[in-house]
Amino acid sequence: MPTTITFSKNLQEALNVLETEEQALKDLINDLENNQSKSFDLAIEAFLSCKGRIVVTGMGKSGHIGSKIAATLASTGSPAFFVHPAELSHGDFGMLTKSDVMLALSFSGETDELKKVLEPIKRLGIKLISITGNESSTLAQNSNAVLFIKVKKEACPLNLAPTASTTATLALGDALAITLMQAKGFTEADFAKSHPGGSLGKKLIKVKDVMRQKKDMPHVNETVDFYKILEEINTKKLGFTAVINSENTLLGTITDGDIRRAYLKFQSSVSDKKAKDIMSPNPKTIDEDDLAVSALRIMEDYRISDLIVTNKSKSPIGIVDLKDLLKAGII
Repeated sequence: MPTTITFSKNLQEALNVLETEEQALKDLINDLENNQSKSFDLAIEAFLSCKGRIVVTGMGKSGHIGSKIAATLASTGSPAFFVHPAELSHGDFGMLTKSDVMLALSFSGETDELKKVLEPIKRLGIKLISITGNESSTLAQNSNAVLFIKVKKEACPLNLAPTASTTATLALGDALAITLMQAKGFTEADFAKSHPGGSLGKKLIKVKDVMRQKKDMPHVNETVDFYKILEEINTKKLGFTAVINSENTLLGTITDGDIRRAYLKFQSSVSDKKAKDIMSPNPKTIDEDDLAVSALRIMEDYRISDLIVTNKSKSPIGIVDLKDLLKAGII
């Protein structure tokens, strides 16, 4: 027989909240597709042409959402900061320049603190983009482009606490930021520059940022004798050496294991052998512009602790060791 799933009262309330906010997002998607494509394009064009910063402002819960939107914009290639609307009237207008574009958030569009700065914004010549739920509001009427959040009801049972409306506003802010990010061709390398600390930045560190230079990489010419090979491996203390030719082409590697196998194979004549006679061809390598996390992945997959680093010409230019990745915080 079919089983009826029952939820506790608390869980049911939580599910109702999530379903209400989900519906708000669905309504936003539908409205953007059918009614607001031109307004969205106008907003994006204004932000793309901005020579200064995107200044985000909002009061109360809208202000908290605005702070997050400003942070997302700044970290994805669009210089931005948040300023409290009340502080704008008391000196913080000095933070603004005519090269900036302002993004104002107010669901009612009638927030007193925002209304007081509309005229000064216009006098300064700053473009104003707004996100509001009131098409006929003072904020909407004074904006160069308006994006509407049409929320049928808040998740709050009293229909008072900003919940569904703030979720929709935050999602729309993300949509603006990521659209700008893509339009600007913002790359992983750019992301790393704006996230120098923390795990996000470390995941985007390139091999060339952590590798050891060629002078520190064990390497011998293909024609050197057995004792020169031992000397190089012993001196660099990495348990192997790269083998190259006179044109700096990587031919192979010789590891401690290759040395032991050479002894067993050639025995007393091993001292007569050259590097090319005992090397293992086709060693694992990585490009200097690859991510350091990619180097770690290769090391894990092949159970090795070192990778030879090559340039675009496939010439060896250095080495990355597992300890280097550990030191850089990649592991």
